[in-house]
Amino acid sequence: MTSELHPGGEVSQAGLDSAVALLEARGFTSQDFARSHPGGALGRKLLTYVRDVMRTGEQIPIVGIGATVMDALHEIPRKQIGVTAVVDRRGKLAGIFTDGDLRRLLQKNLGFSDMTASDVMTRNPKVIKANVLAVSALELMENFNITQLVVVDEVRKPVGMLHLHDLVKAGLSPKNDV
Repeated sequence: MTSELHPGGEVSQAGLDSAVALLEARGFTSQDFARSHPGGALGRKLLTYVRDVMRTGEQIPIVGIGATVMDALHEIPRKQIGVTAVVDRRGKLAGIFTDGDLRRLLQKNLGFSDMTASDVMTRNPKVIKANVLAVSALELMENFNITQLVVVDEVRKPVGMLHLHDLVKAGLSPKNDV
């Protein structure tokens, strides 16, 4: 195959098309390319999983369903992610309480000293599994205009927390098409 370079050194579209056709004919996939170039944007998109970038263990903000709103408010800044998971007695996700929920509560001028997390939490929050590609988490966040996801196991127990900033630090960014 001859190189089709323009004066500036860039490859022409015809040259790229020929290269892609040859790679496809040899069975070379985008996954193969990602494994060969893991530091590139395509590599990050195809090789980075939620489990690779999520917060785990003591980094996960969690309160029980009977916790007071004040308990939830203390957990949010302690873990520096803007949200806390609210779990039931079996440890399964019941909802989330976010800094946005707090703002809405304050706007209503409700006294919340005797309220529990279950009184004010967002029920049925968006969740994701750890074995999903991180780019899918980014798409979910973009589609629903959210910045955090609870990572759950097969029985909806929180195993991690993911913030948009975690994805950006991993080299994935919104609207970063490759």
